[in-house]
Amino acid sequence: MSDSDDDERVTKLNFKKDRIHFGSLEESKTVLDAPAPKPAAEEGEPMVEFSTEKSDTESDDSGEEDMSGVQTLVDEHQAELWEELAKKKAARNIAVPTEDIRVKAMLREMEEPICLFGEGPYERRERLKQLLVAAGKLSGVTTHKDLVAEQEMQEEGDDGEEKPEVWYHEGTGSLKRARFFIAEYSIPRSKKRLQLAREWQGKPATVKHSEKQDIHKFVHTLNNECSQIGDTRPLSYCNISPCSGYLATGSWSGLVKLWRLPSCNPVATLTGHNGRIGAVTFSPQAGLADNVACLSSCDSDGVVNLWSMSSTRPVANLPGHGCRVARLNYHPSGRFLGTACYDHSWRFWDLESSTEILHQEGHSGPVYSISFHRDGSLLATGGLDSYCRVWDLRTGRAVLFLEGHLKSVLSCDFAPDGYHLGTGSEDNSCKIWDLRQHKSIYSIPAHNNMVTYCKFAGTPNNSMLLTASYDSTAKVWSHKGWMPLKSLTGHDNKVMCVDCSWDKKYIVTASYDRTFKLWTNKSIS
Repeated sequence: MSDSDDDERVTKLNFKKDRIHFGSLEESKTVLDAPAPKPAAEEGEPMVEFSTEKSDTESDDSGEEDMSGVQTLVDEHQAELWEELAKKKAARNIAVPTEDIRVKAMLREMEEPICLFGEGPYERRERLKQLLVAAGKLSGVTTHKDLVAEQEMQEEGDDGEEKPEVWYHEGTGSLKRARFFIAEYSIPRSKKRLQLAREWQGKPATVKHSEKQDIHKFVHTLNNECSQIGDTRPLSYCNISPCSGYLATGSWSGLVKLWRLPSCNPVATLTGHNGRIGAVTFSPQAGLADNVACLSSCDSDGVVNLWSMSSTRPVANLPGHGCRVARLNYHPSGRFLGTACYDHSWRFWDLESSTEILHQEGHSGPVYSISFHRDGSLLATGGLDSYCRVWDLRTGRAVLFLEGHLKSVLSCDFAPDGYHLGTGSEDNSCKIWDLRQHKSIYSIPAHNNMVTYCKFAGTPNNSMLLTASYDSTAKVWSHKGWMPLKSLTGHDNKVMCVDCSWDKKYIVTASYDRTFKLWTNKSIS
């Protein structure tokens, strides 16, 4: 390597390094402010000087022009950014169809290519949004309001007159009287329940603990007292009478059978259904008179029959169901009956006149379960649309919409304390809802298969939760702790239903294996 190359390399390295100045700042400033020396003219070249100085007026004018030009460019750039941001915001809030076929149809209507190279459904929807924003449209979906407005304009154009539109259906006089009766019936019961809750709060902790220990002891000592073949076809439902002396079972053969408890001996076979029994329920006033309708049942053909203890044929029928009736339940007063139907509705019947006083819609799928509040003021419905709704019977409004299950809600029941609601679902879980907080407070991973039934049993201050499942087991859970207390095993197939007597003496499970089992305490047996 030559000396010239070394000198050139050193020069480059010195140029790249940062220069370090020593001394005071004043000396450095004096050196920097000093005018640079003029280069010496080479031989034979004339010295030519160019004047780069301008007058103060000319320099100020040119500086202002340069600054105004820069400011204009900045303002234009900011305006473009704001406009782009507004378009993105509008595109984010605009409504467009989610189906790719409809998106392509809208692009074809706008005379735009329906597909670009490498474009997927998501990119196509985004392009449609941008086109709609550019065209000044606020939505790409035709809503119900738009259709109604178009229809009104067409009617006005045809007739020239506006037609009145009915927004609600006026209730009948019987419905109004029923709402007044329910309000007068439920308010005293609510006051009594709240008074009992206050008294419970005032009790010593030792008394509360001993009462809870009693119910835990009862559950832990449960044993299978009796196992009985209920029918030639699978059993679908079971219910214990309010006096705890009788058991009613329904099966897929269309037969309703009555059994004596605790001996499990057959009492009567009720015939009147041709379809599969969906539910069979005792009235809260059952046992007061033998010739009064105290039992009701429904089937897959939409037939709802009322029975008495003195006849094997139905004493009355509730017509009007054009589809399958999945479940039914009595109002605590015993005067009304609620039915859950597969036409996405539930119905409210006055049993004194055997007439339908309310036909309520609200679910987007078949309604499968129905339950009344212990006070009689509220009603809960669970549907195959995976939602549960709570209705106020005094006003007719849907006061709560409970969303959280991933699959169909197959059962629902109010807790005796008045503010808890349990729902069993096809997603293998049982959720506990707090009506005061309007949300789910606990989700019980109850079973390994769908939960077909859930029911609360006991007093407002000391109760338990029962669940039945397709995993061939029924389980007992503590109330407010939601801890498993007992697993009732013994069935060979799915457990379709579970019920507990009002005095907590008996628990009955009905199964797909055509048998029902009676579970009771050893001391009682």
